Amino acid sequence: MGNCLSPAEPPKVTYAICQLEPSGNSNVTGLVKFVQVEGGKTIINAKIQGLKAGKHGFHIHEYGNLIDGCISAGAHYNPFKKDHGGPNDETRHVGDMGNIESDGESAILVYEDSTIQLTGPYRIIGRSVVVHADEDDLGKGGFPDSKTTGHAGARLACGVIGISAPFEFEDPNKRKI
Repeated sequence: MGNCLSPAEPPKVTYAICQLEPSGNSNVTGLVKFVQVEGGKTIINAKIQGLKAGKHGFHIHEYGNLIDGCISAGAHYNPFKKDHGGPNDETRHVGDMGNIESDGESAILVYEDSTIQLTGPYRIIGRSVVVHADEDDLGKGGFPDSKTTGHAGARLACGVIGISAPFEFEDPNKRKI
């Protein structure tokens, strides 16, 4: 009898998307795309309009409840009860994505994150993304709220993260997913 090998199944890819809507008197809008190949890092691609020039805190918050605007999104998503940090720090919230920098017209961020997950018990789908008015100090600013919020200020825009059908997405390594 011959060897009957079945072809390897391709890895599962999960897609999620978040459309950011303004909060209060803000005119900030945007789109955040997430892609994760099973077992790999999550690739985040964000494009935001309406921010003043400079850096702005950019986080995943614990709730997808926006009934009272961005305030009802709750705190940063932090299931492991760690101090606030930057996206490359060992000590950080799951939802800490650092800053997105605007040139006064638009802000674009593309990076890979090994802590943010689209599947499993700590998935971010159903939670929210929030863009803040000020720069996130990544927990190092010495302000009373540095270790909880990064002293990032008011919530300018937010949206719920939802599961998505596949979309074309180019990751930082220029691979098509």
